[in-house]
Amino acid sequence: MPSAASAEADWWTPTARPSPDAAVNVTGEPFTGTDANGRVRGFVDAHDHLMANEGFGGRLICGKPFSDGGVADALKDCPEHYPDGSLAVFDFVTKGGDGKHDPNGWPTFKDWPAHDSLTHQQNYYAWVERAWRGGQRVLVNDLVTNGVICSVYFFKDRSCDEMTSIRLQAQKTYEMQAYVDKMYGGAGKGWFRIVTDSAQARQVIQQGKLAVVLGVETSEPFGCKQILDVSQCSRQDIDRGLDELHALGVRSMFLCHKFDNALCGVRFDEGALGTAINVGQFLSTGTFWQTETCKGPQHDHPIGLAPAPGAQKQLPAGVTVPSYAADARCNTRGLTELGEYAVRGMMKRKMMLEVDHMSVKAAGRAFDILETESYPGVLSSHSWMDSDWTERLYRLGGFAAQYMSGAEGFSAEAKRTDALREKYDVGYGYGTDMNGVGGWPAPRGADTPNPVRYPFRSTDGGSVVDKQTAGARTWDFNTDGGAQYGMVPDWIEDIRLVGGQGVVDDLFRGAESYLRTWGASEQHKAGVNLAAGASASASSAEWNPFTSYAAGRAVDGSTGTRWASDWSDDQWLQVDLGSAALVKRVTLDWERAYGKAYRIEVSADGANWQTAWSTTTGDGGLDTARFNGVSARYVRVHGVQRGTQWGYSLHEVGVYSS
Repeated sequence: MPSAASAEADWWTPTARPSPDAAVNVTGEPFTGTDANGRVRGFVDAHDHLMANEGFGGRLICGKPFSDGGVADALKDCPEHYPDGSLAVFDFVTKGGDGKHDPNGWPTFKDWPAHDSLTHQQNYYAWVERAWRGGQRVLVNDLVTNGVICSVYFFKDRSCDEMTSIRLQAQKTYEMQAYVDKMYGGAGKGWFRIVTDSAQARQVIQQGKLAVVLGVETSEPFGCKQILDVSQCSRQDIDRGLDELHALGVRSMFLCHKFDNALCGVRFDEGALGTAINVGQFLSTGTFWQTETCKGPQHDHPIGLAPAPGAQKQLPAGVTVPSYAADARCNTRGLTELGEYAVRGMMKRKMMLEVDHMSVKAAGRAFDILETESYPGVLSSHSWMDSDWTERLYRLGGFAAQYMSGAEGFSAEAKRTDALREKYDVGYGYGTDMNGVGGWPAPRGADTPNPVRYPFRSTDGGSVVDKQTAGARTWDFNTDGGAQYGMVPDWIEDIRLVGGQGVVDDLFRGAESYLRTWGASEQHKAGVNLAAGASASASSAEWNPFTSYAAGRAVDGSTGTRWASDWSDDQWLQVDLGSAALVKRVTLDWERAYGKAYRIEVSADGANWQTAWSTTTGDGGLDTARFNGVSARYVRVHGVQRGTQWGYSLHEVGVYSS
């Protein structure tokens, strides 16, 4: 399918690029249109931080992704790093050593950007342009900051308020779009296009351009921090915050990141970085991370116990980081009541929820909520979700991407989940997390038996990619690794050499799969609960002189009421839908007294029953039973084995045709 962009000869070449500037070193026309089946093509980076230099007080990440002052201004080190990097304090924690480096960027770039240099700009616009020219078609720009890191870091030039920083980063992303547009002759003409719905993104990609999606990854969204387990925000704050972010163009977000907050507990970090972040957790909340033995096969990361002297010096006198039992791998904190409200608020606004960084307990509850509504808008964008939940994510219609690691490890993990992607007919993504203080692929060495050979062709075959240059520096992936964003095409070529074309083909289907998840979220409609207000009966009801636990309490639309049975195993709750209907999904909101083994049974006449679904591993909370659609008037929840010493108790039962 031809596109409007391709109607103009050489449309991908700007008419007024800044001079001097970094080179792109890719020749050939970017591919446009869709494939024979009408699907967009291209790679998706589901997790990047274009504007991280504006977060953390403005001095943690040195350099800018663009500047009206040109490359010499954009790609320069922080002032406190001169003359030899001795004051590059954050590097002591993240990289080790003494932090010393050549502070000069343009034009020499002697020591940075580099794959293990975590505090220097990696997202210069021309490097992003190179990734686009190499086949990337979606980029998720996660607006990011952390108020505690900002407050304890020695150097800053602005407020540490997280929402103020998020607003600024959104503004700067729009300014970057205008900056690129100006090179191409005016508004709307550049390759960098911020999109706010999936249809707009498809149109941009069909034109051969880069669709940029805004996300948020911050530790205290809407001011929702907690101090000594007391929330510092309200439902009204969450609604105002979500409305504001949506108006800014944000379409995906994390509810917690690094520190436990008033919405959810987090998945821990490891090593010295974990110790440093646990210190930040204490400074932010007044409590260190708390652990418990995991209830299921999923687990959080082991907490880092390695010392982080620079961070630990920030603790008050007499306060030390606790030690943790090796067999207690799960955060005690899950998704709070406010967190559940935020998840449902995102669903109402058709936003996509990022479950990476959520504790096992929080993510599990989030999945429960999404499943009760069959809501597909769930993302795992950079390998921080327990891998045992991958099929659960795909079953909902969600999208998964893997952290930008070395070709060997990345390819092995991609192949491990090949069967799932084939089963659910989905592509794959990567999360570069550039400027995210994480570390990137190390070089495999000039003497590797299968090096990246320059020049090479892009995955679509239409462009030629040569070594990337900027000023006096030339980057070679074999010896430099993933030093900056321009190395993304080189990294993908390395994956092809190490992991094979199949891994790259899955990645090339990523843009289409990401947009399917987004589009399905936009089109999602809450199902009609056929059980709401219906007639209900039960095998028994617990007697209480003050409160009714009758069967009808489980279909009255209130989570503040409940049906409760006698304290024995064989019990049931039956709902009469009034007439025959298609039944495909039943949701159960258990009180603490839940069913470990139970069946969902259906009947046309209330006398002859068949089992539609069953489990022997129920764990309470929110359960969703999906099965092939059957016509039934009556639906029964039949308890076989209790999960507690009490009976069975349900706040609400939902019955749906979709």
